[in-house]
Amino acid sequence: MKTYLLSLACLVGASMVASGQTTQKFTATKANDYGLVYSLPVTVLDVTIEAEHVVKKPGEFYKYAKKYLNVSDPISEMSESWTVKRVIVTPRGVADSKEQYLMQFKSGQAPFLIMDDANLPVAINTEELNLPEPPELPEPMEAQPTPLETRAAREVISEEMLQSQSSAKRAELAAQRIYELRQSRNDLITGQADQMPPDGEAMKLVMDQIAAQEAALTAMFIGTEQRETDVQTITYRPGDEVTKAVIARISAIDGIVGADDLSGDPVTISIRVTERGKMPVNDKGEEKEFPKGGVAYCIPGSADVKIDFEGKTFVNKSFEMAQYGIVFGLEPKMFSDKKAPAYLLLDPVTGGIRELGTK
Repeated sequence: MKTYLLSLACLVGASMVASGQTTQKFTATKANDYGLVYSLPVTVLDVTIEAEHVVKKPGEFYKYAKKYLNVSDPISEMSESWTVKRVIVTPRGVADSKEQYLMQFKSGQAPFLIMDDANLPVAINTEELNLPEPPELPEPMEAQPTPLETRAAREVISEEMLQSQSSAKRAELAAQRIYELRQSRNDLITGQADQMPPDGEAMKLVMDQIAAQEAALTAMFIGTEQRETDVQTITYRPGDEVTKAVIARISAIDGIVGADDLSGDPVTISIRVTERGKMPVNDKGEEKEFPKGGVAYCIPGSADVKIDFEGKTFVNKSFEMAQYGIVFGLEPKMFSDKKAPAYLLLDPVTGGIRELGTK
């Protein structure tokens, strides 16, 4: 292992884009003493939490829901809650300044190295990267208006309902109007309406208006439920094994809050190392020595990752990670062979070998 102190700025580079990622090509030249410097990664976990906010409100006539609509369980009181809807864990490589290496070549040789936008090596001597696409993550969703917050809700209130001082009478009138709307819809569907819409588009407009008015009146009996979501990503760097370490909290009022905010219930992570990287051995079972000026790569280890909230496990998955592995190297001369130069594809998340071959 050898640390190289020259800046990457002295390397000759060319930008390119692959699989939605920005990469840069560096070539071993006289300007950089035929040396290429790079860092291996440490694996971090981007934990994306999608939390859902639910607000329930009783309707004005909830006491009459059973009598007029045969609904036995209407919303009877105001409630508000946040809960975890789903969790996505995405491993990502971050350059480890403690794991910096130099690939040294002889003059006249021109192997090249491709680095990603995190300054991590992804390939040597090939531009066919085939990097995986980033995962699709959920986006926050705003709450939609309830049926009682629409224009239809204002239009469906009759003058008689407005003038009545009795909630029982208003409920009766609202129920009658629901039945009238249902009858009107049935007449339109069966073609028995006194005035049928002239075309399909007009028919759709009338049916949509009936549905919106019925939904508003029905909400007066059964109540409304409004949902929105918030999405936040927390980056966690695994080290020693942990059990139920708090990475965030879910507050009943504020949603996703920091791990130190005791107003919320904890979202926890557990890490259990299942395999550690081992040095390669020769035919005699002896550990191989790191080759001089070798092309360093990581033999990663593995760990099980669990994410829990309120007794429910949202993630239980195994990931390869650089920090549970060990660093070894490949002979640099194989990449400058004039007849059959080798190429190498590296995993920027773990620093491990994805593919090694010759051109």
